[in-house]
Amino acid sequence: MPATEWGWNISPEEFSAWIMEDSPDLAVLNKPGAVVCHPSKHGPWSSLIGAAREYFGVETIHMPFRLDRETSGVWLAAKTRERGVELQRAVQFRQVTKTYLAIVEGRLKESIDVDQPLGKCEGSLVWLKQGVRADGSTAHTRFEPVSTGEHFTLVRVRPSTGRLHQIRVHAAWLGHPLVGDKIYGPDESLFVDFITQGYSGRVAEMLPLSRQALHCESVEFALESGPLRFSAPLPPDLSAFCQQHHIAVPSSR
Repeated sequence: MPATEWGWNISPEEFSAWIMEDSPDLAVLNKPGAVVCHPSKHGPWSSLIGAAREYFGVETIHMPFRLDRETSGVWLAAKTRERGVELQRAVQFRQVTKTYLAIVEGRLKESIDVDQPLGKCEGSLVWLKQGVRADGSTAHTRFEPVSTGEHFTLVRVRPSTGRLHQIRVHAAWLGHPLVGDKIYGPDESLFVDFITQGYSGRVAEMLPLSRQALHCESVEFALESGPLRFSAPLPPDLSAFCQQHHIAVPSSR
């Protein structure tokens, strides 16, 4: 899987291994970290949506929601317009519930609801960076500790809104940024270093994980035709980090 500027070139064998469910109108994948969802300039096999078109031999793939490049977990590829519209409409009308697992810095001792508005972080080195601001858009996230090690906590995260970088911003606002977060972690300039130099030098010294420790654990749709629920186990890199730091990992739900 050769590296590109933004991630990996996906082989058909790798793509096949990520498929958890497959039907004529919908495929469900367990997306690895460091794989982009949207098409890139590096060709069809450099993104999930491009690889899905090639692998399934369809002209158009409908993506009801996206995951950040470094976020792993449940990802859906609708193969027909009808299925795509149905799922996208459910997202639009908030008929979908997503649950994440994340590893955060420090010991989060009890569940907490964060209700802080989000908007663009003015003056940041990173133009996409968001921040808590009074004039921002409403955002609500619930953090529930699952298991705790000496320096880190595995948390289950339930966002009820879907703002850009919402989980990452709210975790940092709590004082418990995601492990491996290059924008909202110890120094936002690490993101600039990573873009230019990759995971090496100062980035590797300051971050204990090569990507942000965020995983989409489950997605549930409340459709007129009936509920749909998909889940994905914690991937090997995050499981290994938990094992290394004596953090118990829950069984798949």
